[in-house]
Amino acid sequence: NYDPSVAQIAERAEVGLRTVFRHFDDVDSLYREIATRMEARILPEVGKPLNAEAWPDRVKELLARRSRVFDEIMPVRICARVRRFRSEFLLEQHKRFVAQETAGLALALPPEVLENESLRMAFDVALSFDTWRRLRLDQNLSRAKAMSALDTLLDALIASA
Repeated sequence: NYDPSVAQIAERAEVGLRTVFRHFDDVDSLYREIATRMEARILPEVGKPLNAEAWPDRVKELLARRSRVFDEIMPVRICARVRRFRSEFLLEQHKRFVAQETAGLALALPPEVLENESLRMAFDVALSFDTWRRLRLDQNLSRAKAMSALDTLLDALIASA
C-alpha cells in the first residue's frame, strides 16, 4: 500500500492510533522520523567514493550503487510521492533528493560531459530513481533485466560523449 492511512501504519506497527500520536505531533513529524531512519540506512552506501578510474566505469559503478539503494527505498519514495503535495516536508525532501541525484553525477562524469547540458541531463535521466522505478514497477522487469536495459542505455550515452 503506497498510501497508507495513519491507522494502517499503527496497525502495521502493532500499536494503537493514540500511541502513534503520542510519539508524533503530526503526520509530518512521522515522515521526518521515517526520512531520518531511511537516510541513516542509505547514506553510508551513497557516500562511498567511486573506485573506478575511467569515467565510463564510474558511471556503471554509480548505476550499480543506485540500483541497490533505489530498490531499498522504493516503497518509501513512492509513498512520499503520493503524499508530497499534501506535505511541505515531503515536497522539500523530494526536491532535495532530486538535487542530490543530479549533484551525484559529478562523482562519475568528466567535466566535458558535465558541461554539455543535453548530455548531462541524459545521464541524469538514465541514472534517476524515476527511470529505475519505471523499469522495475511499470515494466515489471527483474533487477537483472532493468540493469541490462540501463547498461545498454549508458553504453549509448558513453559512446556519444
